[in-house]
Amino acid sequence: MKYFSRRVIKPGDLNPAHRLFGGTLLAWIDEEAAIFAGCQMKSQHLVTKYISEINFLSSARNGDVVEFGMEVAEVGTSSLTVKCVVRNKATQTEIIQVDRIVFVSIDEAGRPTPHLYSAANAA
Repeated sequence: MKYFSRRVIKPGDLNPAHRLFGGTLLAWIDEEAAIFAGCQMKSQHLVTKYISEINFLSSARNGDVVEFGMEVAEVGTSSLTVKCVVRNKATQTEIIQVDRIVFVSIDEAGRPTPHLYSAANAA
């Protein structure tokens, strides 16, 4: 798994328990995974089709830096499935795992269309 980006946890990202709000983290994951999938598919015209079970393993606090690990899990004609792990940069403690996030490449009318993923050119 390669780790592609990082974010620092700020006070506005916290829930009433002073931990990273799960909804904020899920929005970040969807955004980061979509960027990763778009780069792999050679397309920015894609949509999130499915997100599998989400497993929160630990929490993050104000000032922590988290990093997003992504890897291609499966490739279809118009779809790409991504696995994501978010971990604390300093401690390497995993915060969340999402085994399957499915993205679909679409045309201007919103219909699935073949993408240009090539394992040889994967990042």
